[in-house]
Amino acid sequence: MNVTLPITSRAALYLRVSTTRQADVDLSIPDQRLQTAAYCERQGWSVVAEYVEPGASAMDDSRHEFQRMIERASDDDRPFDVIVVHSFSRFFRDAFGLEMYIRRLAKHGVRLVSITQELGDDPAQVMMRQVIALFDEYQSRENAKHVLRAMKENARQGFYNGSRLPLGFTLEEVEKRGHRIKKRIVVDPVEAELVRLMFDLYLQGDGTSGPMGIKEITKHLNAKGYRTRLGARYGVGTIHGILTNPVYVGEWSFNKRSSKTGQVKPQHEVIPISVPAILDRRTFDRVQKALRAKSPHNSPPRVISGPILLTGLAYCACCGSAMTLRTGTSKSGRVYRYYSCSTAGRVGKSACKGRTVPMEKLDHLVTRHVAERVLMPERLEALLQSVVDRRVKADAEVQVRIDELSREKTTAEDKLRRLYQLVTDGIAEPDEMLKEQIAKLKADRDRAHSALERIENQGAAASQLDPDKLARFGQLMRSNITEGEVPFRKAYLRSLIDAVEVDQHVVRIHGSRTVLERAVLADRAAQPGVRGFVRKWRAHGESNPGFRRERATS
Repeated sequence: MNVTLPITSRAALYLRVSTTRQADVDLSIPDQRLQTAAYCERQGWSVVAEYVEPGASAMDDSRHEFQRMIERASDDDRPFDVIVVHSFSRFFRDAFGLEMYIRRLAKHGVRLVSITQELGDDPAQVMMRQVIALFDEYQSRENAKHVLRAMKENARQGFYNGSRLPLGFTLEEVEKRGHRIKKRIVVDPVEAELVRLMFDLYLQGDGTSGPMGIKEITKHLNAKGYRTRLGARYGVGTIHGILTNPVYVGEWSFNKRSSKTGQVKPQHEVIPISVPAILDRRTFDRVQKALRAKSPHNSPPRVISGPILLTGLAYCACCGSAMTLRTGTSKSGRVYRYYSCSTAGRVGKSACKGRTVPMEKLDHLVTRHVAERVLMPERLEALLQSVVDRRVKADAEVQVRIDELSREKTTAEDKLRRLYQLVTDGIAEPDEMLKEQIAKLKADRDRAHSALERIENQGAAASQLDPDKLARFGQLMRSNITEGEVPFRKAYLRSLIDAVEVDQHVVRIHGSRTVLERAVLADRAAQPGVRGFVRKWRAHGESNPGFRRERATS
């Protein structure tokens, strides 16, 4: 690997600092430039190129200017004979990477020279260069370890470490320690309103369209003139990231992923950071539940937002396959649309006789019967009363458990109080046995207290049905499933029923009383989403007889 440089060599300077802070201060780069240029002048070399890398680590080769320099050095026209650096650590801090690129450059007649570590090409000096590279790599890894330790402690104290702030938050200077200014994350009132608007649009819509999907929210915000911090239009990915970010309920963390590999770190290395919440937990959880229900992993997008009302709901009673849209054209050119068994359409009548129902007829049949036979106040009360009765009985059992836990907590507190009094009066010495007894009583008290808090947070079920609420809910839902655009109606219809089973002469509509109860007793209208698969909505043990009177014929 011996390379003899001509007297008037052409040199390229490579200047690098590790952090953007060093680059902003603008101290190291000018010093490197001055010293390397002076060295070239003393050697009689002419500087023909300069590559500056501000704020880039030398532990890998993912550096734009570095790669541009290597590619240029490998060109056939041989633009320069030597690359000059302040030290080998400026070029590479990985021993293997340094040797690999030195050999690559040597193949093209280009030599790497350090002005502070002048070494030749004989075996002893090559070994010395490799030893220096190993020490540089070790020092870099040690520095990274100490910096990460300091940043983790900074995060434990609730201070900001420098990552990109989520929408809705800004920074507030808290204190100054030496030359460092400590900052905390606080809510930005203007951006926080935009975040709340996104969640409201997803759950409620803008008042004219019903709940919006992520794409519709994106289109709505861009049409209204909302822009990102950089002045760009919002994209679907950005909106999805905001809707799924737990930081908006006060949950944020540091050191969750490796900055180099992107891999998730073990949970014990993650540092939780306390940030102010913008949303309440209930709103955030409702959005997460709806997002999971609409996920393509659970339901195809056409089922959620397609233009066909009963897509994903209507099934053939004969074979259990989904009913899909089929079209036909009469001699006069009129187009007819039908729900038809997908198995019969795909395989043929030998697999399933197939059910075929005019689309408009089945849509009208289902929505009218749900509106008239389920969503009327008296029918809702009859369906839900048994659920409420079971809840009341369960609450009575829970109350017994609450009383038991309260007694355990009170007993533990009384015993602790007596022990403390004995120690205070000098009757008992705080020996190891007493300490163990106190620790056991504290554990019993805390366990009972935590259990009581969990039960109280769950809240009590409603003991009776409010007739006014039933009437309002029924009127709202009847309007929502029969009027408006199909995706809007579909969202509300799917929030009430699980499946529409199409048999030869009977259409059965399946749903869950528990789901219906949650929708009625919620503060707002029913949430759209994919409901459970257990078919329990039967007034008298069998399919609702009210639906038997309508016949769906092909």
